[in-house]
Amino acid sequence: MSSPNPFPALNAKAARNLATATVTAPQWDEISPRWLLKLLPYVDVDGGVYRVNRVVSKVPGPTVELLTVDEGEPTLPNTFVDYEETPREYHLSTIQTILHTHTRITDLYSNRFDQLREQVRLTVEALKEKEERELLNHPKFGILNIVAPQQKIKTRKGPPTPDDLDELLSLVWKKPAFFLAHPKAIAAFGREATRRGVPPPTVSIFGSPFITWRGLPLIPSDKLPLSKDGTSSILLLRVGENQRGVVGLQKAGVTGEIEPGLSVRYMGTNENSIASHLVTRYFSVAALDEDAIGLLENVSVTNYHEYVYPKA
Repeated sequence: MSSPNPFPALNAKAARNLATATVTAPQWDEISPRWLLKLLPYVDVDGGVYRVNRVVSKVPGPTVELLTVDEGEPTLPNTFVDYEETPREYHLSTIQTILHTHTRITDLYSNRFDQLREQVRLTVEALKEKEERELLNHPKFGILNIVAPQQKIKTRKGPPTPDDLDELLSLVWKKPAFFLAHPKAIAAFGREATRRGVPPPTVSIFGSPFITWRGLPLIPSDKLPLSKDGTSSILLLRVGENQRGVVGLQKAGVTGEIEPGLSVRYMGTNENSIASHLVTRYFSVAALDEDAIGLLENVSVTNYHEYVYPKA
């Protein structure tokens, strides 16, 4: 009997039945680098509450009375440093979800990639995306919503120029750490700086290049709002508890912890062979001083330039 194959050799379709495909982990385009979570120092909050004690500023006049003595024996001033009686407290917020997996699926279809491990990994990725969004936008403690009024400025003409970022630096001049902006706002600044003949240099952080201004990197985050008319904001942050800056808050050492402040707890398997895992993240963010954050508002990202090069 003659072979139905018109070619005198094994065809590719039949041969693939003997081949094993090389597979990848599930790819998800909603996952971002989340640079803010990497650059923000975190403080472990043992009791779930972070209290920021502040000195009472005696207005007008200096907080502490001091005297410079050149000669004689003048009467020295009496003084003390007073504290706020009702300091601000930050309570940790919670992000939670219950992950369901069928035991038949995790038992039969786990080889190179463990099905449960991949489900946990993707759930944690989504949780961290949510955390970064909340750190910026939460109505109570989000960085964008706790900026002091005197720490907000608007762009001079709409597009973010070197002058605008310099004004922002004048607000957060005590050891600023980095700018934070939507990727389109960073691109808009790059266009304006290049237009003025001062193309921003780059620096490598975590193996990735970032453009800089006055030595500070412009860190991209797609969690910063971008309006329909093409406007956004640029933040400048001072970070760290020792610098009286912005710090992330978390609760470490919880049951089922897979990394500080993030836990996955097994909740049991029901009569339908569905296993449940509780995924939890305890977090918040705090600014230890008002001048730790500066905000540039009304940043237009829609301005472009026609570059004319001189003829050779």
